[in-house]
Amino acid sequence: MTRKSYVIIAGAVLLALVAWLFLRPEASQAPQPEEQEESAEAPEGVVLLSNDQIRDAGIAVERAMRGAALELVFPATVAAAPTSVARIDARAAGVVRTVEKTLGDYVRRGEAVARIESGEAAALAAQLSAARARVTELSAAYERERQLFDANVTARQELEAARANLSVAQSELERAQAAAAAAGVSADGRSIAVTSPLAGRVTAAPIVLGSYVNAGDELYSVVNPSGLQIEVAVPAADAGSIAPGDEAIITLPGGGEANAEVRSITPSLDPESRSAVAILSLPRPLPNLQPGAFVQVRIRPSGEVDVNQIAVPEAAVQVLDDNDVVFVRTQRGFQAQPVEIGTRSGGRVTILSGLEAGQTIATTNAFLLKAEIEKEEAEHGH
Repeated sequence: MTRKSYVIIAGAVLLALVAWLFLRPEASQAPQPEEQEESAEAPEGVVLLSNDQIRDAGIAVERAMRGAALELVFPATVAAAPTSVARIDARAAGVVRTVEKTLGDYVRRGEAVARIESGEAAALAAQLSAARARVTELSAAYERERQLFDANVTARQELEAARANLSVAQSELERAQAAAAAAGVSADGRSIAVTSPLAGRVTAAPIVLGSYVNAGDELYSVVNPSGLQIEVAVPAADAGSIAPGDEAIITLPGGGEANAEVRSITPSLDPESRSAVAILSLPRPLPNLQPGAFVQVRIRPSGEVDVNQIAVPEAAVQVLDDNDVVFVRTQRGFQAQPVEIGTRSGGRVTILSGLEAGQTIATTNAFLLKAEIEKEEAEHGH
């Protein structure tokens, strides 16, 4: 081949290369900046954060582990402690003349709640009057004997006898005064006051104005709300697991929960029900609890755990789009992961499904991740 032929072939190749560069398809062009930004957006439910950003935001993480605290669930009854309930009976037979309180009223300790017109009031008043008269009489006799003794008219024995008689009379007067005060005898000596032995609220009032009552008839029942306790019938199989000091959660009748603590548990079983009775004490009065109400309690035996369940801090569970979620740590940040939760107790939540043991989740300040996702959803919504 001649040199001229080589030049012609090289020129043809060069022209073909130039034509390909100028006429290549548009699809081969590099992606535009807008397309690059769109492909870099985080998937739904993901918050992209670096390690430094996580540290600056104060977001703590924790590895989910099996071993949730074991909880035993029982029905229970609200009851008043023996020192916090009082049955107020008629102290004597008679006619009810005044009724001072009715259902739901608050009463103070020692406050009169009714008055009964009774013959016993008259008898007590008469004894008190006689005792006073006797003291007056013997006081005068003693004074005369003292004056005669000072004048050397009578012997010392007579003075001492007068002093002894006066002392006996004074003792009788004190006894009569105490009996009248305890019965609440009125100033006119016709009626006896019925008083409350403790402060609380009236829960029963079978008293009827103008009715005749016998001594011992129930007139009122008063309960101190701060003295309520929870009584739990514990089956024999669980009785050995519960001990004083164990934590408990009470599900209230109107909704909501309250903390409690096992105060005591009977050492023996009831022969009929084959169950022990655990007494739960409340740290504070609950106004929506009434004696006799039925509640549900969850008791956490100390040191016992359920190895088949996972429990996480309450702060780790957030509500996102009406779903409970936890934020699982990823290489680039956190991923919102829906979960099904169980019971809450002691600041932790039981996870029934949606989370595997060993996964690392956000705990402290997890709400910041929720807020970031809601912010992004709001911006895309506009």
